[in-house]
Amino acid sequence: MSELFSLAHISDLHLTPILGFGVGHWNIKRGLGYLNWARNRRLVHRQDIADRLVADLWRQGADHVAVTGDIVNLGLPDEIGAALTWLATVGTPEKVTAIPGNHDIYTRRMQGPGCTEIWRDYIAADAWGAEFSGRPPQTFPFLRRVGPLALIGLNSAMPTRPLVAAGRIGSEQRDRLESDLIKLKAAGLICVVLIHHPPLPGQTAPRRALEDAAEMAALLTRTGADLVLHGHNHRDSLVWHPSRERPVPVVGVASGSAFRTHGPEPLARYNLYRFSSDGIELIVRGLADANGDVVEISRGRLLPTMQPLFV
Repeated sequence: MSELFSLAHISDLHLTPILGFGVGHWNIKRGLGYLNWARNRRLVHRQDIADRLVADLWRQGADHVAVTGDIVNLGLPDEIGAALTWLATVGTPEKVTAIPGNHDIYTRRMQGPGCTEIWRDYIAADAWGAEFSGRPPQTFPFLRRVGPLALIGLNSAMPTRPLVAAGRIGSEQRDRLESDLIKLKAAGLICVVLIHHPPLPGQTAPRRALEDAAEMAALLTRTGADLVLHGHNHRDSLVWHPSRERPVPVVGVASGSAFRTHGPEPLARYNLYRFSSDGIELIVRGLADANGDVVEISRGRLLPTMQPLFV
């Protein structure tokens, strides 16, 4: 077996504290979101936990890190600025790729630049991707080449009404994605799709779901992909989606900053994918104990017949 590349996947950090807000930033959605943070989320997520996982993933030999959204809580400009500082501690844009989640694009009431502008070095195509796609770098989906992989970054986040955390890709992104997947596969690249919301129907409650999940599922059936990575649910998951060539592994990861369990949501975890000539090995690492070390939770090869790795 010859290892080609290692990709780490971390998501849903919900970094705190919430910073820099004034009267102009507030609406009903942000007010309710702040109450949820004060009563619940701040008691579950801690940046130092995320930092421990990041340190571990580099020690494990990751070549690149994918961050699939919900880096912040209420999408406030100062939160987003602080998150950029955190992203810089994770690595350079050449080593880290991010996409937005619904908490990063939370409401239209921004009163300042949003994450796609502030995080633009992490959330846009590289020079290769812009040339390959023929699109401006900050157009979704964006493409990046990392080793033998082509990372395809989608934006499923959109401002929503209070108590709704749904997402949508939209026909323009889907059309570009389908074209990209066809061309990337013809070029012999390993296609890894990054999306915040679970992309298939029935993966979460309707008010939290991807509104065009049925269309995304049909697209993946037509074109296939080597791997689809998502966050949003704060839980590990693996679904094999049928396609014309072979089943597509759609893998969700738990929150990367949780120091307490929250219902079915486990302590902080990240996934490490090791690509080799024999396929893809998935290693789940995280906290077995809130005060313990980052340890291996499970390990196995991504095969359509495999049993769930997650506990």
